[in-house]
Amino acid sequence: MIDFILSAEVQAARQANRPVVALESTIITHGMPYPQNVEVARQVEDDIRDTGATPATIVVLNGRLHIGLEAEQLTALGQAQGVAKLSRADLAVCMATGGTGSTTVAATMIAAHQAGIDVFATGGIGGVHQGAESTFDISADLQELAQTPVTVVAAGAKAILDIAKTLEVLETLGVPVISVGQDNFPAFWSAQSAHRAPLRLDDPAQIAQAHHARRQLGIPGGQLVANPIPQNDQIPAETLGPIIATAQADAALHRISGKAVTPYLLQRIFELTEGRSLAANIALVRNNARLAGRIAQAMGGIATSNGNTGT
Repeated sequence: MIDFILSAEVQAARQANRPVVALESTIITHGMPYPQNVEVARQVEDDIRDTGATPATIVVLNGRLHIGLEAEQLTALGQAQGVAKLSRADLAVCMATGGTGSTTVAATMIAAHQAGIDVFATGGIGGVHQGAESTFDISADLQELAQTPVTVVAAGAKAILDIAKTLEVLETLGVPVISVGQDNFPAFWSAQSAHRAPLRLDDPAQIAQAHHARRQLGIPGGQLVANPIPQNDQIPAETLGPIIATAQADAALHRISGKAVTPYLLQRIFELTEGRSLAANIALVRNNARLAGRIAQAMGGIATSNGNTGT
């Protein structure tokens, strides 16, 4: 097991056998400007605390993996420049070279599992990009869900992706895709997509039990819990569709490719929606944090009834 540093709050939660929810850190370093990034990060952490669970924002600082951040560390991270964006491929290299990097979905899952944390709240997962049949651009998040046993609460896949192909790959990899409160798979900024989710569970306790059952069966990998953005905060798919198409056309015109595609599209959509996409993003992340906290509480109840005192 890798050596990591627990924040004082996470350490106290572990000692008291209270549930912990992992959070990624790219939303802080790459998602929005300072000080809004820090303000939102604190709101999301407080949303988890309000459920009775403890938040653990994950990041690599000077080569050390941190599970949870102290208040001053969070503020400093929000102002840091040149922070790497870490996934499975580069997490270990960043640590070996003493670097600082924020964690994506895949890297957060790895770190959470190392720390014994079973639930992770994020915005939306990566997936299969448009045109992947030519570019082979598929997020490492999908493979991570297939091999790392963490339940990930997200508002579906980012709407800029090819959702149909993303769902096909998840099915091939054996990842349970569980929609909450509706039959359709949500599309990040929009509560609905044109695609039906393979599974539906509306009760956090059932989601927790499904996680536990996979572990008992010895099935590798985690679960994707697709939690739709609240109706009052969404941008309807029919409104967003033409905007995404414009952003994608602009990316093609400017020959944006590789890792630059997603940040370019998100920024362009922010501009075309006059900031509505960012407001929706904040709302859905907070909504996911609240659900993740409730799932973590239910998982803690299962662990207690089985005599397991782990996080």
